[in-house]
This record gives sequence, structure tokens and C-alpha cells, in this order.
Amino acid sequence: MAKTKAKTKKERQTVYEGKVFVQATFNNTIVTVTDMKGAALAWCSSGQLGFRGAKKSTPFAAQSCVEGAISKTKDMGLQEVHVFVKGPGLGRESAIRSLGSLGLRIKSISDVTPIPHNGCRPPKTRRI
Repeated sequence: MAKTKAKTKKERQTVYEGKVFVQATFNNTIVTVTDMKGAALAWCSSGQLGFRGAKKSTPFAAQSCVEGAISKTKDMGLQEVHVFVKGPGLGRESAIRSLGSLGLRIKSISDVTPIPHNGCRPPKTRRI
């Protein structure tokens, strides 16, 4: 005989301040919203919203991604965000602009794009 567990009601998490990570590559844009400790609250990508091919890397797709991710966290009470942008994609600036237009207060903007200090060792020169 199988025992059934009583379902407990999940508490709603309230977050006043959080972090928004925007990864804008040449092929896609991914937006992740976390609390201050780094636990993910919501995420969205342009492929998830139905954009395909070259349309995934457009500024409009990045704007839609931000709106999708923030709409999931609005009921949690998110009001202030720190923005971290990574990558050289086209959606960098439009993602930050749409955060401001959604009524969030942007406390800081940081570019965390990895930059090689000296890079990999180049291949040997060809001898013909």
C-alpha cells in the first residue's frame, strides 16, 4: 500500500533587490534574474520566445527577453537591479534600456565580458 504525502504550500519569495545577467552573443541573447546571493529567480532566451535564426540576436529579441524574465519576477517584489552584461551581441544596449522602461531602478551596470590578457599561444609558423 502506497502512502500519500500531504502537499505543503510553497511560500512566495519576496526579493526587493536583485541581479540581472544579460548574455548577448552574436547568435542569441539570454537574460537571467537572480537574487543578491545568486540564486536564479527567472530566465529567458530569445529562442525560448520563438525567435529563430538570425532574428534571435536582434535588439528587439533582447528587449522581449528582458520583458519575459522580469514579468516572472514582478510578483516577487523586485524593484532595484544590478545589471551585468556579457558578450559583444547587438542586444546589449536595448536590454538595459528596456529594464529602465519596465519601471526597475538600475543601481549599477557592469561589463563582465571575458577579455584575454595575452590569449592562447599561436600555432607554429608554416615552413614551405
